[in-house]
Amino acid sequence: MMLPIVNKHSFDGDINYKPPRKFPIGPFKKYKHNPIMKPDPNIEFECAYLYNATAIVIDDKVFMLYRAQNREKVSSVGIAWSNDGINFTKYKKPIIYSTESYEQGGGIEDPRIVRDPKSKLFVVTYTAFDLKTARLCVAYSEDLFHWIKKGPIVPSNWNDIAITTNGNKIIRNDWSKSGAIFNEPSIDNKYYMIWGDCELHLAESENLLDWKLTSKNYNENTWARQILDRESKLIESGPAPIKMQNGNQWIFFYNAATTGGNDLPKDTYTINEMLINYDNILNGPVARLEHPILKPELENEITGQVNQVVISN
Repeated sequence: MMLPIVNKHSFDGDINYKPPRKFPIGPFKKYKHNPIMKPDPNIEFECAYLYNATAIVIDDKVFMLYRAQNREKVSSVGIAWSNDGINFTKYKKPIIYSTESYEQGGGIEDPRIVRDPKSKLFVVTYTAFDLKTARLCVAYSEDLFHWIKKGPIVPSNWNDIAITTNGNKIIRNDWSKSGAIFNEPSIDNKYYMIWGDCELHLAESENLLDWKLTSKNYNENTWARQILDRESKLIESGPAPIKMQNGNQWIFFYNAATTGGNDLPKDTYTINEMLINYDNILNGPVARLEHPILKPELENEITGQVNQVVISN
């Protein structure tokens, strides 16, 4: 197989790309031939499940990094590429997989990707899962195929407050996941990451690789809380925020799940959008939509390994 050649000289994006001019992005229409990719039963690392993908455009190609699971439900990250964003060629080996003690048993989950505009390194956040604890981690690469891990970014003494299906609150020790990175520094010359899968929190960095929390105090570090019925169970970062054409406003996609209410059954996941003033990132989102932009409607969204789910990475 001829692999695409990606290096520091590869250019970012589509030459015809224009940033969005208004909030929100949408409406979206689901592609009538979904799903565009399925597990390959002949490839061990992805023989059972394939989902939760992230994507980036390099040299006019769409590169998709996706979460794959084998029959033992151990996760790793695969890669595929496409000229049109629909028809993909898969690499038949995982590119990020379990090597560390905190990744054993569950593996590597849910990649989210950006590219450093200065160093031209690709930076991925992912969740390491040892069947007990989820840990938010960072890795980087020059070519998308070979990755160096930086390890967990959240201190081990972090305590997370989660909400169960029945609306009860529980404390999770050393639990962190779902990091979405701004690929430009804010006015204070720091890069920021929105992370979390119950409430949303912040981390900061000077180089996109080495991260620290903006505050180790849970309440002071909370960037956004659940305020709508569809968010009553959790809100979780989606992909990297998208800069708008004018000013320093960004659009942030996020996932939400509900304990039930209005037209959504209990545990339903939806995809949603927030508006962010990046010059004032520490004060939380400017606005969020009253209704989701995507929700489970089709059979393969309503029934699966987890039911009633649409997710954006």
